[in-house]
Amino acid sequence: MKLNRAEKALMNNAVRSWIQRHYEAPLLTRLGGRCPGARAVEIGCGRGVGTEIILGQFGAAHVLAVDLDPGMVDLARVHLARFGDRVDVRVGDATQIPAQDDSVDAVFDFGIVHHIPDWRSALAEVARVLRPGGRFYFEEVTRHALERWTYRTFLEHPDHDRFSAEQFVAAVEDHGMKVADTWRTVFFSDFVVGVGVAA
Repeated sequence: MKLNRAEKALMNNAVRSWIQRHYEAPLLTRLGGRCPGARAVEIGCGRGVGTEIILGQFGAAHVLAVDLDPGMVDLARVHLARFGDRVDVRVGDATQIPAQDDSVDAVFDFGIVHHIPDWRSALAEVARVLRPGGRFYFEEVTRHALERWTYRTFLEHPDHDRFSAEQFVAAVEDHGMKVADTWRTVFFSDFVVGVGVAA
């Protein structure tokens, strides 16, 4: 599901970028470490800020960045052009990641899986492309947040089969990625942040 205009505005601004750089990335690093030299995938790359963080703060060598929205992909290509062949930006679906089995070291989800109606199929794809020992870095919006009046009024999300933090972590583990205690809820349990390691 593509973002509506309100959520695009929320996700593509300096405040969101600051939060990603100075709060989410450091928290994910504390929970799962950096991934220097990694081949990584970002699902739902938007205008490319997350990919820039994956390359810079996490130290990845190469990022395959995918997004459903061709307009966002165009913005990301411009934003990330200075990284040259370290980045491959494509229109793509998180439920059909364009990568081989067991071929990447890390997958990053900066709040995109909750937009996917069949979100478990996205987790299955993450598990498929991760090599053994590869890491799934996630920051997700929980059902607790999606039930708020502001989310229901201004933003557009699937309205069935949404997850709590605990349900999301359990589903990650059901797909063969060990999370254990490397996850946290933040902002009044509106978000779950964590790292799963592929078996």
